Amino acid sequence: MKTLLLGMGNPILCDDAVGVRLAAAVAQRLGRRPDVDVVAECGVGGLGLLDVLAGYERVLAFDSIQTGAGRPGDWYVFDAAALRDTVNLRNVHDTNLATALALGRSLGLCLPADRDIRIYAVEVEDNVTFSERMSAALEHAFPELVEQVWADVAACLGEAAPAAAPTG
Repeated sequence: MKTLLLGMGNPILCDDAVGVRLAAAVAQRLGRRPDVDVVAECGVGGLGLLDVLAGYERVLAFDSIQTGAGRPGDWYVFDAAALRDTVNLRNVHDTNLATALALGRSLGLCLPADRDIRIYAVEVEDNVTFSERMSAALEHAFPELVEQVWADVAACLGEAAPAAAPTG
């Protein structure tokens, strides 16, 4: 199954960098595999993601999230089907992933099925401050976060590491 590891976020926007850093850490542990491509730093969203996702059968995306209920470093995993309730189109520059996928599929693009788009969302504290460092709380949690997420990714890809349960 042709797989894309995708790090979402902005590396100079404090905790928003967690997806980029996590994708790079997972890719380093995974090593080179002919069935896996890595885009460790992706700053596009909405319809721009269609060009990135097209042609892959599976996507493992890493991004930040602020639920208000978790602690920095807690992580959640879900597939793209969980995003269906958020489908809307106020303007093409603000198109969410569910809407972009629905439009891309209706246009005949070869995109992964919702169940094959696995999203790792990491709880963050500050995603608006310009900084090349994540918040102290997320920096502290990051090594354990990498261990836990790597175990889940490895299990998903059939690697020899046990699966870990998300925190939070």
